[in-house]
Amino acid sequence: MKKATSLRLHEDLVKRITAKARAHRRTLTNQVEEYVLIAMEVEDNPDLPYAFIRETIEAREEIKSGLGKPYKFGVVR
Repeated sequence: MKKATSLRLHEDLVKRITAKARAHRRTLTNQVEEYVLIAMEVEDNPDLPYAFIRETIEAREEIKSGLGKPYKFGVVR
């Protein structure tokens, strides 16, 4: 369940986040949520690279959407 919360952000930061949000076809709120989610994962896993964490989150969502395929270890094609 989502809860409305008010944040005060510097105008320049809002402009930068808005530009990223538009590029990814997200709302400003959704972009901020994405950044917060990734920041929390980075804090929980400081030894992992940012790109790995971001791609793992994306892969998790692909699995939930039914796009994942089982990997067969030891099979080279």
